[in-house]
Amino acid sequence: MRAMWNDRVIADSEDTVIVEGNHYFPADSVNPENLRESDTSTRCVWKGTASYYDVVVGDDVNADAAWTYPEPLRAAENIRGRIAFWKGVQVVE
Repeated sequence: MRAMWNDRVIADSEDTVIVEGNHYFPADSVNPENLRESDTSTRCVWKGTASYYDVVVGDDVNADAAWTYPEPLRAAENIRGRIAFWKGVQVVE
């Protein structure tokens, strides 16, 4: 699977975990130069607290377009160390 935005491959892995229709990529499969930490966080009752990243390609910024659960709750332990995308980031085979 590949996560792409603005014609740039942001993440590439054959090992994604699908939760609620979202592909969670291993963190080491994501290009760190295309992520910038955000101050945004949200809480899910069964996954825990999500931290967000802006997806950055050149001068273009897609605010809060990636997220991770650094300390997921037990029910979501399978997404620990993984990053998912939305807001126009395309996940394709």
